[in-house]
Amino acid sequence: MDLTLGKGLRELSGPILITGHTGFKGSWLTFLLEHLDVPVIGLSLPPEPDSLFARAQRTRKITESFIDIRDFNSVQQFMTAHRPSAVIHMAAQPLVLESYRTPRETFETNVMGTVNVLETSLQTDSVQAVVVVTTDKVYRNYNSGIAFIESDPLAGKDPYSASKVGAEAAVAAWQQISQVSGGPKVISVRAGNVIGGGDWAQNRIIPELIRGFSTQNLVTVRNPLSTRPWQHVLDPLRGYVMALEATLGGTVVDALNFGPDSRSLSVREIVKISRANWPSPTSVEFSDGSQSESIEAISLQLDSTRARNILNWNSRWEQNDSVVATIKWWDKVLNKSISPVDACKSDIDFLLSS
Repeated sequence: MDLTLGKGLRELSGPILITGHTGFKGSWLTFLLEHLDVPVIGLSLPPEPDSLFARAQRTRKITESFIDIRDFNSVQQFMTAHRPSAVIHMAAQPLVLESYRTPRETFETNVMGTVNVLETSLQTDSVQAVVVVTTDKVYRNYNSGIAFIESDPLAGKDPYSASKVGAEAAVAAWQQISQVSGGPKVISVRAGNVIGGGDWAQNRIIPELIRGFSTQNLVTVRNPLSTRPWQHVLDPLRGYVMALEATLGGTVVDALNFGPDSRSLSVREIVKISRANWPSPTSVEFSDGSQSESIEAISLQLDSTRARNILNWNSRWEQNDSVVATIKWWDKVLNKSISPVDACKSDIDFLLSS
């Protein structure tokens, strides 16, 4: 059992604020910090139906407020009232295809929402550090297959990735502001495509497969040849916690990548692994994907050497194992052989077992 993870956070005078705590990653991060006995508070939009947060019946389990991070005054009031010691900022509009439908709202949430969190953190003297979660999609991507390092140029192709580049610009500005004014330390963290039990979002490969598998309906999958650095959600979350602890301990770093060491798997490979581990017959077809391929990156790969060297971070799950763990989580939960909460705790125990 890893008894050191979270030790520095348990010693803080105030809780850790998670923005976006009702989301997929936010729910998992809340479970992880609670497992580590770290006090947590949350600020987010209300949960989506069928989300992990809703399935786990998490409403009012922690101090929380359901507000929009675009509302500066409400964010400020929450900060002032609850005085967190640190912030992990995850609230975002996270979907590429949705960003084409709602580009203005995506920029408002991902850029100005981040600005609001950074500014209110600066104004709240209890806040010592802010971890801003962006994405691997902030890098200028020519689909070369080369793994990105943190110093590579940033450039967004679609509204989602462009808005996250805007969030990175805000991080850089507030890093400078904090250095000049003595405010909280600020770091951005960039992760690849996360998978894990409980994700029910539209236009994501695993949720689409689970929806089809569980109802025995045909699943149409786009972009079968596209590759992503797939990883179990707990792997980067552990990295975010380690990055926060290191930052609080005096480590100075502007950004960190968290991605698997191995070659990124294709969508077709993810489907094959998923079908092999679902207990009943499945039906899948691949679309030509011409439109979505033109608006989504074909190849993505992250270089996480800096995180390994600075934090001694590593992936607990191989990419194949991440898919298997996710499919089995859903099988057990949907068949009611285990509750969503206990299924998450089981994966957290595995994460901390080495």
